[in-house]
Amino acid sequence: MRITISGPPGSGKTTVCARLSKALGYRAEVFGQVFRDMAASKGISVAELGAMAEKDPSIDREIDSIILQVAKENDDIILESRLSAYLTKKNGIEAFRIYLHASPEVRMRRICVREDEEFDRACNETIEREESEAKRYMTYYGIDTTDLSVYDLIINTDKISPNEVVDKILGALNDRNACKRP
Repeated sequence: MRITISGPPGSGKTTVCARLSKALGYRAEVFGQVFRDMAASKGISVAELGAMAEKDPSIDREIDSIILQVAKENDDIILESRLSAYLTKKNGIEAFRIYLHASPEVRMRRICVREDEEFDRACNETIEREESEAKRYMTYYGIDTTDLSVYDLIINTDKISPNEVVDKILGALNDRNACKRP
């Protein structure tokens, strides 16, 4: 089964993706890392690459075409990206779509720890990144990232551990599979 995991920066996507991958034995593709690697290869920050992507749609389209290709070629995979749920839905690709959410305060604290940055800088860069992505996704694809109707499961990760998030996902997958049995 294809599984997409989406959510804003710091919501726990990558951590949960890794743990879910291990639990299910599925390969996981983390497309945020692809974007970070692109920025690093150009010697610029993620925010700077985001600003470039606002003027050059080929940057996002390259990543998004990879997402679709990987989704089409793999029945059992986890796709972690902001747009994987929308792209699979728009392209008629069967998937179980998960959205992880956390409050801005929790997300910023997590990002500070992950990036080893000061709080104000992490906040500013994250806000810039989110605004840039929302603008690009609406302009390039007509996707409103605040529309959560494409998701099968929405989990607030503020007060639960990554293992508890994975347990909720596994429970939902079991319920879904039980409903599909004749």
